[in-house]
Amino acid sequence: MTDFTARRIAMVDTQVRPSDVTRLPIIDAMLSVPREVYVPDARREAAYVGENLDLGGGRVLLEPRTFAKMLEELAIQPDELVLDLGCAQGYSSAVLARLAQTVVGVEEDSDLAREAETNLAEQGAYNAAVVCGPLTEGAPRHGPYDAMIVQGAISRFPQVLADQLRPGGRVVALTAEKNVGMCRVGLKGRDGISWRFAFNASAPFLPGFEEAPEFQF
Repeated sequence: MTDFTARRIAMVDTQVRPSDVTRLPIIDAMLSVPREVYVPDARREAAYVGENLDLGGGRVLLEPRTFAKMLEELAIQPDELVLDLGCAQGYSSAVLARLAQTVVGVEEDSDLAREAETNLAEQGAYNAAVVCGPLTEGAPRHGPYDAMIVQGAISRFPQVLADQLRPGGRVVALTAEKNVGMCRVGLKGRDGISWRFAFNASAPFLPGFEEAPEFQF
């Protein structure tokens, strides 16, 4: 029988901690959430590999290093409301649920959304909800949000999502410019969202975010 607990500890010790992820709540969350629960059964043995994990249909579960560093950049606080765009089968929302007060995951694939709801409920992540709908539209009914995270690459950040971010709120997303993948962090100010480079990372584009030729900021 596979010892997933040992693999989870190894993931944190070899992929997360060495990547300048120092916030203890993030490390504790990634040690606690069983990543193998939130992937297709056929992919459970590969749940802790150090690369983006193919979920099928062009979707991936972000590699542990990338996801952890995105969380480090967001610096989520225990009293915050977070929007998780592209939550797939719920892993990212489960981790976020241990960091924030409430998490709203958005998933436009209805099968993935149902699986996410089931997984989160079975794992006791009762402060995480899943909304099934277009990723580019977010979940305005539940906002405004203190922070947003995008579980894949984007070439644009729609204004409808920016409008759902609270003033002073943060967003973290992966972008692709001239075939170079990178993570950017946005801060919402009086004149909109200002973006800065965080680190290099890549992932497939999320549905609806691939139209523009390059990232707009």
